Amino acid sequence: CQYWKKASDPNCDSERYTLYMEWARFLRFYKEQPLDLIRKYYGEKIGIYFAWLGFYTEMLFLAAVVGLICFLYGLFTVDENMSSKEICDPAIGGEIIMCPLCDRDCEYWRLNTTCVSSRYSHMFDNVATLFFAIFMGIWVTLFLEFWKRQQARLKYEWDLVDFEEEQLQLQLRPEYEAKCTQKKRNPVTQETEPYLPLTSQAVRFCISGATVLFWVSLIIASMIAVIVYRLAVYAAFASLMENTQTLEPISGLLTPQLATSVTASCLNFVIIMILNFFYERIAIWITDMGKQGYLLEGKTCKESLKIPLNTIKVFRAVVLNSGTVGACDPAGCLIEMTTQLTIVMAGKQIWGNIQEAIVPWICNWWGHRKARNNPENLYSRWEQDHDLQTFGALGLFYEYLEMVIQFGFITLFVASFPLAPLLALMNNILEIRVDSWKLTTQYRRPVAAKAHSIGVWQEILNGMAILSVVTNAFIVAFTSDMIPRLVYYYAYSENEDSPMSGYINNSLSVFQISDFPERNEPNKNPENFVICRYRDYRYPPDHERKYLHTMQFWHILAAKLAFIIIMEHVVFIVKFFVAWMIPDVPADVKAKIKCEKYLTQKILHEYELEKLKERLCQGDNGATEKEFIATEGRMELSRAM
Repeated sequence: CQYWKKASDPNCDSERYTLYMEWARFLRFYKEQPLDLIRKYYGEKIGIYFAWLGFYTEMLFLAAVVGLICFLYGLFTVDENMSSKEICDPAIGGEIIMCPLCDRDCEYWRLNTTCVSSRYSHMFDNVATLFFAIFMGIWVTLFLEFWKRQQARLKYEWDLVDFEEEQLQLQLRPEYEAKCTQKKRNPVTQETEPYLPLTSQAVRFCISGATVLFWVSLIIASMIAVIVYRLAVYAAFASLMENTQTLEPISGLLTPQLATSVTASCLNFVIIMILNFFYERIAIWITDMGKQGYLLEGKTCKESLKIPLNTIKVFRAVVLNSGTVGACDPAGCLIEMTTQLTIVMAGKQIWGNIQEAIVPWICNWWGHRKARNNPENLYSRWEQDHDLQTFGALGLFYEYLEMVIQFGFITLFVASFPLAPLLALMNNILEIRVDSWKLTTQYRRPVAAKAHSIGVWQEILNGMAILSVVTNAFIVAFTSDMIPRLVYYYAYSENEDSPMSGYINNSLSVFQISDFPERNEPNKNPENFVICRYRDYRYPPDHERKYLHTMQFWHILAAKLAFIIIMEHVVFIVKFFVAWMIPDVPADVKAKIKCEKYLTQKILHEYELEKLKERLCQGDNGATEKEFIATEGRMELSRAM
């Protein structure tokens, strides 16, 4: 039937109409998905995707609530943050002269010009950051373990137990079968199949590996290009904001550091989208060129090639500006990383929804423009459906890829942005309805296919879950300002009444302006400053160990490394304990599977026993007493099992 009206035949179930009315409309976002109907209409492969997406979205609700609470904690404690108070205080931050952030063209500046950004930084860089990083390490384990249980239940209910091993692994890819000229006998199926010689496989493997290395090198080159951009444009932004009177009212909010970070983030996003266009085609080309023989191998190859490239993109896009390049705000580097993550994550989600919803609609509108006003007897329903967009063999691959990259954002770097799960939750609520709407209204009905799991994506998610513990530990240790503050609080504070007072002054080293090399010395020094401050832990110019690292620097470094080791071990122990405690298959499902196997064996053995009895009654000499006893023994064994 048409998706907007029921079929004229009263005997038709009008499944497409039901899916559109109850599933593919945004106003139905609060309803559970009709998974059994999705499976019946589109097949198990698409059904398992929507089951996973729905379960992922439900689990995001808990992470979003906890992340929002952590963000609100930072918001409500901004006024209590001693670092921001000292930076914003004219008597403290206003008297501290900071060194220029670039050579020659940049000028000296006062610390209190970063007052607003330091207050924003506290919203994300506070004690709740550590708690949320540990919580997400446990949450991701709970999500993956509970999904295994849900997947096992669906596998049983949809009659997919042991499906892949029996069928999918033995299906040849049509592209492979068409291109291979040599053949040999398959030892499993005993049938003649296309065959690729070992030498040809080795050559193709080398070419594939070289291609992947080239594109990884291109990612590194683009990272270096953005670093050069940051270094080059900072001076331009500083000069522009100083000399442009119209920007004076917002100079406290829009600092040269923030302007550089935002524009670099936007540049990163553009580079990601451009490279993504090429990665998709390269992954397909390598799969076809490598000639993976079986459907499962081909699917795994495409996914395995695409994920490393996208993972590197995510790392580059987020970590690039997180304090490792250029100078950070004196209140900490985490605000730059948060800015980067927000722009890239929100930009990809918005662009993805535009591509998924608007582009197919425009293509269909343009394709139907001539026949739109024709009566149905001239432009039948099946012709209208045939003219819709084709979902394609890789349609579901891109859906999974989009969600797995999002999963990387909310796990690998969540310590820097506790609102990431909330953004992902809102996007996924929309994503489910957008995907269902486009499948029901804008695409031809895909050919149904079986799948008993989400496949190789499960292993990719497991890898990200383990990697997320490491990345978040490093973010808290090296990007957040929490460890230096704790070291100062317990070891270097001299004020018992207010232990964090004096932290900003303690974290800034002194530089004598006359020590600037001539090629680096700023062009202007109108107030004839003698010294300036910079963010580091080094001895002052009058010390015998001039400009070398102080003992406090090494104490902080040791504390950071110790924190990483302790956090990783604690979270890993909890993760593995939780994974061990939660069985992959629910007890009732396991019992039902065993019961079905027992009943199947019992029926077969009873049938065999009846046949033997018939042969005995007919006087068949071949039906010996030993056969009879052996059959009864197998039945007893079946009961015992």
